[in-house]
Amino acid sequence: MPYPSPSNDAHPYLRAASAGVRHHTRSLAERTARPREAVDRVHLDVLHAHLTALHRLLDHLTESTRPPYPAAGRQLAIARTRLWQTAGALHEAFHLLPAPHRNTDEEECHPDLLPEGPPLMTICRRHLASGHAVRRRTTPTDLKGPPHGHTTHCVT
Repeated sequence: MPYPSPSNDAHPYLRAASAGVRHHTRSLAERTARPREAVDRVHLDVLHAHLTALHRLLDHLTESTRPPYPAAGRQLAIARTRLWQTAGALHEAFHLLPAPHRNTDEEECHPDLLPEGPPLMTICRRHLASGHAVRRRTTPTDLKGPPHGHTTHCVT
């Protein structure tokens, strides 16, 4: 269900990105008449790019929120860490899927054989670049630890 957007929408591109993800999810759900198709590497690569862009946005929001509102900043930092863990799991899933026209016994990271070819920004390079930023602000314990700091303020 689309969310109403105010006439003076301050975040039109973010809303458009969210609408694109919702549309894509609906189009996948509508394919239920056909046998389910397994996700492919291209799908995961594009989703990984989306998550790393979200991570950069959340990183910026966390750092700007933390000084005036420390408690909210901590919660945003937790969300940022969980988003990074999600991107890491997507990267791992990418490598567990068979590469096109390749034997699954040879599954290693070969940028020249990735779906988009060998350009400068493959999923591995994107993940490594994001990882450097993550490690500057997050401890290894935070990255490996269970969700923490979760508080529920919604009534169900």
